[in-house]
Amino acid sequence: MMATRKGRIKVLIVDDHPVVVSGCISMLNSEQFDVVSASDALSGYQAFRKQKPTVSLFDVKLPDVSGLELLRKVLRSDPDAKVVMFSMNDDPALVVRAMELGARGYICKSSNPRALAGAIKSVAAGETFLSSEVAEATNVPSASIRANPLSKLRPRELEIVRLLAKGKKIGQVAETLGLSYKTVANTTSLLKQKLGAQSHSDLIRLAYELSLN
Repeated sequence: MMATRKGRIKVLIVDDHPVVVSGCISMLNSEQFDVVSASDALSGYQAFRKQKPTVSLFDVKLPDVSGLELLRKVLRSDPDAKVVMFSMNDDPALVVRAMELGARGYICKSSNPRALAGAIKSVAAGETFLSSEVAEATNVPSASIRANPLSKLRPRELEIVRLLAKGKKIGQVAETLGLSYKTVANTTSLLKQKLGAQSHSDLIRLAYELSLN
Protein backbone atom coordinates (compact mmCIF):
# COMPACT_ATOMS: atom_id res chain seq x y z
CA MET A 1 0.00 0.00 0.00
CA MET A 2 1.18 3.48 -0.76
CA ALA A 3 2.29 5.93 1.91
CA THR A 4 0.64 9.31 2.08
CA ARG A 5 2.75 12.10 0.65
CA LYS A 6 3.24 15.01 3.01
CA GLY A 7 0.32 17.43 2.95
CA ARG A 8 -1.92 15.17 0.84
CA ILE A 9 -5.28 13.73 1.81
CA LYS A 10 -5.47 9.95 2.01
CA VAL A 11 -8.83 8.48 1.01
CA LEU A 12 -10.11 4.97 1.67
CA ILE A 13 -12.85 3.79 -0.73
CA VAL A 14 -14.90 0.75 0.29
CA ASP A 15 -17.08 -0.32 -2.65
CA ASP A 16 -17.57 -3.64 -4.43
CA HIS A 17 -18.10 -2.19 -7.92
CA PRO A 18 -14.72 -2.22 -9.75
CA VAL A 19 -15.78 0.28 -12.40
CA VAL A 20 -16.95 2.76 -9.76
CA VAL A 21 -13.79 2.33 -7.71
CA SER A 22 -11.54 2.67 -10.77
CA GLY A 23 -13.29 5.86 -11.83
CA CYS A 24 -13.09 7.35 -8.35
CA ILE A 25 -9.41 6.50 -7.99
CA SER A 26 -8.57 8.06 -11.35
CA MET A 27 -10.47 11.26 -10.59
CA LEU A 28 -9.16 11.59 -7.01
CA ASN A 29 -5.57 10.94 -8.07
CA SER A 30 -5.93 13.81 -10.54
CA GLU A 31 -6.93 15.97 -7.56
CA GLN A 32 -3.69 15.04 -5.77
CA PHE A 33 -5.30 12.65 -3.27
CA ASP A 34 -3.70 9.36 -2.24
CA VAL A 35 -6.29 6.59 -2.59
CA VAL A 36 -6.56 3.05 -1.24
CA SER A 37 -9.56 0.76 -1.68
CA ALA A 38 -11.33 -2.34 -0.38
CA SER A 39 -14.25 -4.33 -1.77
CA ASP A 40 -16.15 -5.34 1.38
CA ALA A 41 -16.69 -4.31 4.99
CA LEU A 42 -14.22 -6.79 6.49
CA SER A 43 -11.29 -5.78 4.29
CA GLY A 44 -12.46 -2.16 4.51
CA TYR A 45 -12.21 -2.18 8.30
CA GLN A 46 -8.78 -3.81 8.15
CA ALA A 47 -7.64 -1.18 5.63
CA PHE A 48 -9.01 1.58 7.84
CA ARG A 49 -7.04 0.34 10.85
CA LYS A 50 -3.84 -0.12 8.83
CA GLN A 51 -3.94 2.89 6.50
CA LYS A 52 -5.44 5.50 8.87
CA PRO A 53 -7.10 7.50 6.06
CA THR A 54 -7.93 11.18 6.35
CA VAL A 55 -11.41 10.51 4.94
CA SER A 56 -13.19 7.22 4.24
CA LEU A 57 -15.83 6.72 1.54
CA PHE A 58 -18.21 3.83 2.24
CA ASP A 59 -20.79 2.42 -0.15
CA VAL A 60 -24.05 1.89 1.75
CA LYS A 61 -24.60 -1.52 0.14
CA LEU A 62 -21.67 -3.90 0.59
CA PRO A 63 -21.57 -7.67 -0.09
CA ASP A 64 -20.99 -8.80 3.52
CA VAL A 65 -22.57 -6.23 5.85
CA SER A 66 -24.00 -2.78 5.18
CA GLY A 67 -21.90 0.32 4.94
CA LEU A 68 -23.81 1.69 7.94
CA GLU A 69 -22.66 -1.24 10.05
CA LEU A 70 -19.09 -0.61 8.87
CA LEU A 71 -19.57 3.04 9.85
CA ARG A 72 -20.62 1.98 13.36
CA LYS A 73 -17.64 -0.34 13.70
CA VAL A 74 -15.14 2.24 12.50
CA LEU A 75 -16.51 4.92 14.84
CA ARG A 76 -16.36 2.53 17.79
CA SER A 77 -12.65 2.03 17.13
CA ASP A 78 -11.98 5.69 16.25
CA PRO A 79 -14.66 8.23 17.26
CA ASP A 80 -12.80 10.93 15.30
CA ALA A 81 -12.99 9.06 11.98
CA LYS A 82 -14.29 11.12 9.06
CA VAL A 83 -16.61 9.02 6.94
CA VAL A 84 -18.68 9.94 3.87
CA MET A 85 -21.44 7.56 2.77
CA PHE A 86 -21.63 6.90 -0.98
CA SER A 87 -24.75 5.45 -2.60
CA MET A 88 -27.26 5.39 -5.45
CA ASN A 89 -29.96 5.67 -2.79
CA ASP A 90 -31.02 9.19 -1.77
CA ASP A 91 -33.84 8.00 0.52
CA PRO A 92 -34.16 10.80 3.13
CA ALA A 93 -34.57 8.29 5.97
CA LEU A 94 -31.32 6.56 5.01
CA VAL A 95 -29.47 9.86 4.73
CA VAL A 96 -30.69 11.06 8.11
CA ARG A 97 -29.84 7.70 9.70
CA ALA A 98 -26.30 7.82 8.32
CA MET A 99 -25.77 11.32 9.71
CA GLU A 100 -27.23 10.33 13.09
CA LEU A 101 -24.79 7.42 13.26
CA GLY A 102 -21.88 9.81 12.79
CA ALA A 103 -21.23 10.09 9.06
CA ARG A 104 -19.69 13.44 8.15
CA GLY A 105 -21.25 13.45 4.70
CA TYR A 106 -23.48 11.70 2.17
CA ILE A 107 -23.10 11.85 -1.59
CA CYS A 108 -25.00 10.17 -4.44
CA LYS A 109 -23.17 8.20 -7.10
CA SER A 110 -25.22 10.14 -9.64
CA SER A 111 -23.58 13.40 -8.54
CA ASN A 112 -21.10 15.28 -10.69
CA PRO A 113 -17.77 13.43 -10.22
CA ARG A 114 -16.08 16.68 -9.15
CA ALA A 115 -18.57 16.92 -6.28
CA LEU A 116 -16.88 13.90 -4.73
CA ALA A 117 -13.55 15.71 -4.49
CA GLY A 118 -15.33 18.70 -2.98
CA ALA A 119 -17.06 16.48 -0.43
CA ILE A 120 -13.78 14.89 0.64
CA LYS A 121 -12.03 18.25 0.95
CA SER A 122 -14.90 19.68 3.01
CA VAL A 123 -15.01 16.70 5.37
CA ALA A 124 -11.21 16.64 5.69
CA ALA A 125 -11.44 20.30 6.78
CA GLY A 126 -13.91 19.38 9.54
CA GLU A 127 -17.13 20.33 7.77
CA THR A 128 -20.25 18.29 7.02
CA PHE A 129 -21.25 17.71 3.41
CA LEU A 130 -24.43 16.70 1.58
CA SER A 131 -24.54 16.51 -2.20
CA SER A 132 -27.15 18.74 -3.84
CA GLU A 133 -29.35 15.74 -4.72
CA VAL A 134 -29.34 14.54 -1.13
CA ALA A 135 -29.91 18.01 0.32
CA GLU A 136 -32.91 18.45 -1.98
CA ALA A 137 -34.34 15.01 -1.13
CA THR A 138 -34.04 15.59 2.61
CA ASN A 139 -35.01 19.27 2.41
CA VAL A 140 -32.01 20.05 4.62
CA PRO A 141 -29.44 22.24 2.81
CA SER A 142 -25.84 21.27 3.47
CA ALA A 143 -25.12 24.87 4.49
CA SER A 144 -27.67 24.53 7.29
CA ILE A 145 -26.00 21.39 8.55
CA ARG A 146 -22.61 23.09 8.55
CA ALA A 147 -24.14 25.97 10.53
CA ASN A 148 -25.63 23.59 13.09
CA PRO A 149 -23.44 23.57 16.22
CA LEU A 150 -23.82 19.79 16.40
CA SER A 151 -21.82 19.46 13.17
CA LYS A 152 -18.79 20.62 15.15
CA LEU A 153 -19.07 17.74 17.61
CA ARG A 154 -17.34 14.41 17.35
CA PRO A 155 -19.40 11.20 17.66
CA ARG A 156 -18.24 10.57 21.24
CA GLU A 157 -19.02 14.17 22.21
CA LEU A 158 -22.52 13.78 20.77
CA GLU A 159 -23.06 10.61 22.78
CA ILE A 160 -21.93 12.31 25.99
CA VAL A 161 -24.30 15.22 25.41
CA ARG A 162 -27.19 12.82 24.69
CA LEU A 163 -26.59 10.99 27.95
CA LEU A 164 -26.29 14.23 29.93
CA ALA A 165 -29.57 15.39 28.38
CA LYS A 166 -31.22 12.22 29.67
CA GLY A 167 -30.29 13.23 33.21
CA LYS A 168 -27.24 11.05 33.69
CA LYS A 169 -24.48 12.32 35.96
CA ILE A 170 -20.86 12.47 34.78
CA GLY A 171 -20.03 9.26 36.65
CA GLN A 172 -22.96 7.45 35.06
CA VAL A 173 -21.95 8.66 31.61
CA ALA A 174 -18.41 7.41 32.21
CA GLU A 175 -19.70 4.00 33.27
CA THR A 176 -22.10 3.74 30.30
CA LEU A 177 -19.41 4.59 27.74
CA GLY A 178 -16.57 2.77 29.45
CA LEU A 179 -14.59 5.98 29.97
CA SER A 180 -12.88 7.46 33.00
CA TYR A 181 -14.63 10.11 35.07
CA LYS A 182 -11.83 12.55 34.24
CA THR A 183 -12.23 12.00 30.48
CA VAL A 184 -15.96 12.71 30.59
CA ALA A 185 -15.48 15.72 32.88
CA ASN A 186 -12.83 17.19 30.56
CA THR A 187 -14.98 16.53 27.49
CA THR A 188 -17.94 18.22 29.18
CA SER A 189 -15.82 21.32 29.74
CA LEU A 190 -14.88 21.37 26.04
CA LEU A 191 -18.53 20.88 25.08
CA LYS A 192 -19.49 23.99 27.03
CA GLN A 193 -17.00 25.99 24.96
CA LYS A 194 -18.13 24.48 21.64
CA LEU A 195 -21.84 25.01 22.31
CA GLY A 196 -21.50 28.31 24.14
CA ALA A 197 -22.93 26.98 27.40
CA GLN A 198 -22.26 29.00 30.53
CA SER A 199 -22.67 26.13 33.01
CA HIS A 200 -23.39 22.43 33.27
CA SER A 201 -27.13 23.07 33.59
CA ASP A 202 -26.96 25.39 30.59
CA LEU A 203 -25.31 22.60 28.60
CA ILE A 204 -28.18 20.26 29.46
CA ARG A 205 -30.72 22.94 28.47
CA LEU A 206 -29.00 23.34 25.09
CA ALA A 207 -29.06 19.58 24.60
CA TYR A 208 -32.82 19.55 25.06
CA GLU A 209 -33.28 22.51 22.73
CA LEU A 210 -31.22 20.76 20.06
CA SER A 211 -33.44 17.67 20.43
CA LEU A 212 -30.62 15.43 21.53
CA ASN A 213 -32.58 13.80 24.33
